[in-house]
Amino acid sequence: MEMPKPDPRVLGLKSKLVARLRDVLPHDAVIDDEIQTRVYECDALTAYKCPPLCAVLPASTEEVSAVLKICHQEGVPVVPRGSGTSLAGGALPTADSVILGVARLNGVIETDYDNRFIKVQTGRTNLSVTGAVESDGFFYAPDPSSQLACAIAGNIAMNSGGAHCLKYGVTTNNLLGVKMVMMDGTIVDIGGAHMDAGGYDWLGLICGSEGQLGVVTEATLRILPKPEGARPVLIGYKSAEIAGACVSDIIKAGVLPVAIEYMDRKVLEVVERHAKAGYPDCEALLIVEVEGSPSEIDEQLGLIKQIAAKHDPVELREAKDAAEAGRIWLGRKSAFGAMGQINDYMCLDGTIPVSSLPHVLRRIGELSKEFGLEVGNVFHAGDGNMHPLILFDANKPGDLEICEEMGAEILKLCVEVGGCLTGEHGVGIEKRDLMNVQFAPEDLEVQMRVKDVFDPAWLLNPAKVFPLASSESRRVQVEAAA
Repeated sequence: MEMPKPDPRVLGLKSKLVARLRDVLPHDAVIDDEIQTRVYECDALTAYKCPPLCAVLPASTEEVSAVLKICHQEGVPVVPRGSGTSLAGGALPTADSVILGVARLNGVIETDYDNRFIKVQTGRTNLSVTGAVESDGFFYAPDPSSQLACAIAGNIAMNSGGAHCLKYGVTTNNLLGVKMVMMDGTIVDIGGAHMDAGGYDWLGLICGSEGQLGVVTEATLRILPKPEGARPVLIGYKSAEIAGACVSDIIKAGVLPVAIEYMDRKVLEVVERHAKAGYPDCEALLIVEVEGSPSEIDEQLGLIKQIAAKHDPVELREAKDAAEAGRIWLGRKSAFGAMGQINDYMCLDGTIPVSSLPHVLRRIGELSKEFGLEVGNVFHAGDGNMHPLILFDANKPGDLEICEEMGAEILKLCVEVGGCLTGEHGVGIEKRDLMNVQFAPEDLEVQMRVKDVFDPAWLLNPAKVFPLASSESRRVQVEAAA
């Protein structure tokens, strides 16, 4: 994966830059030691590493503003970082950049149950948002698998989803407002404690912008009353194609489960050893969960079981109690971590029409044989958000490159059937050079013009989202104009 060449002028500014940053931040909030900065050399896409020039850990919006103002004045690139759980290299630094971590921005600012919102600093973890309101009967809906660790800042940057996004939507459907700091240090408020703001949809532009437009320091999030109850059912099938057909039929029937999750045999075997969830012996497993009152749950599951039975399941089993339901979800939520215990892998994130699931799963199996690399499939089947895990050996020369080539073919397949390159992980560096598969040159030009408005010097999160040749050309043009 090619990265831009570091700016020697910026590298020469290090001592001056660090001194200026220490003038506006506590001493321990500026990290410039070469050993300590290695903590920030990569995110969860660990195949690529590059230590930053330095890292800063501001604890307030005002401190973020002061940092960005200094970097803007010195022409130094800034890479915003949440918890570093990005699987697309979204927080990978360049050698001449400053990492701006939001981990110390972790407080709850306001909770309003009457109007159903919570305002938090964006370094707060996803799961702890629900933790702040669950004793009062509320929850925050988006639930990425990394929710124990991932930060709201990263969720907003990548428009993260999770297992329950089928019913509740992804981050953009649960984000009401933000406080954001522009690259020049200007602080702006967008949206607020209401469902829709007048005028342009700036919030829709910022959510999913991958740190290209500004640094979000506060977020107003929608919270919901906890449902009366919920119950999952396990449905095992003899093949991926049959399971995909079942998902398609459930959606076509007009039933809206809170989640439909998919795992194949490879993933099931590993997860069962790890979580002992009691999964059946099958080629493909669906976890379908519904919620509501007991009568609503019974009615919905009754229809789902009728649909599932038409596809001749290997096993069809409802969770008997809360403990069994917890084990079922523990297995699914543990899938990525469990797979990491047995192999290096690259986790993809393409989205497809639900009706294309059987074809795409079959084609992924064919690509696995063609490239000679195993694939474990685990994903949000209800909304077609695929997460194939391509297994490779990081210590075997050439294996990573083969893995990337195969991954590119899978993502191209997603676009080919009417889907897109990403559902919730973002583009980052992983998919940036595939953007021209989904978008025409004119489309990419419009997107880059938007960045021109928010970040004219192209200093925020360099080398991400746009094809590297395009973003580097833009940066050179800006420097020449200056």
